[in-house]
Amino acid sequence: MTFPEAATPPELRIQVRALHEEAWPATPDLPADAPDDSWSPDDSRSADNSPSPAGSAAYEDGHDPALRPVSMLLVDNDTVLASLDILHLTLVHAGRSYRAGGLSTVVTRKAARGQGHGRRLVAAAHEAMAASDLDLGVFTCDRPLQGFYESAGWHRLSGTVLIGGTPQAPFPSDQPGFDKITMADFFSATARQTRDAFRHTRIELYPGEIDRLW
Repeated sequence: MTFPEAATPPELRIQVRALHEEAWPATPDLPADAPDDSWSPDDSRSADNSPSPAGSAAYEDGHDPALRPVSMLLVDNDTVLASLDILHLTLVHAGRSYRAGGLSTVVTRKAARGQGHGRRLVAAAHEAMAASDLDLGVFTCDRPLQGFYESAGWHRLSGTVLIGGTPQAPFPSDQPGFDKITMADFFSATARQTRDAFRHTRIELYPGEIDRLW
């Protein structure tokens, strides 16, 4: 099921918020600038060991509306098994503008992990993004999750760093303590022709202060 985030039915949005809290519980000693973390719902690690997403307020009030957030949910008999959000912005890189989207808050209900639900949802998001007007999709994930995202249609951009935050307060994916890699795919003819410009480079994403990095 797919909705603009703000139009997600309340009974489903309540469940999604509970999944976020289950995966990224509030931790008193967690730094305020902990990164947004796209992670595999079928990963063997405990979700309790995953970093909390950046801007915890985003999970109380939603993502930054300027990023036109879209929620995708895998639902079975009114129960949300997995969810993710797709965020959007205009990305300027190497002198060109691109319509870009990225995955955020990828999560599966703890009791339903290990059954492929997360992979199914991430693959569905890839398919939907490829069929939209986006030029490309790009996001960061923890290094061990490369294979998971590749199995759902994404590809690693070797040596590429995403710079989140704002120009005044940048939030790069290679800052100390992070072990992030950048995943992407190129959908439009223009993006495919210029894909080499996205390798071994620093991409100024700048999604803002709420969703500082996806």
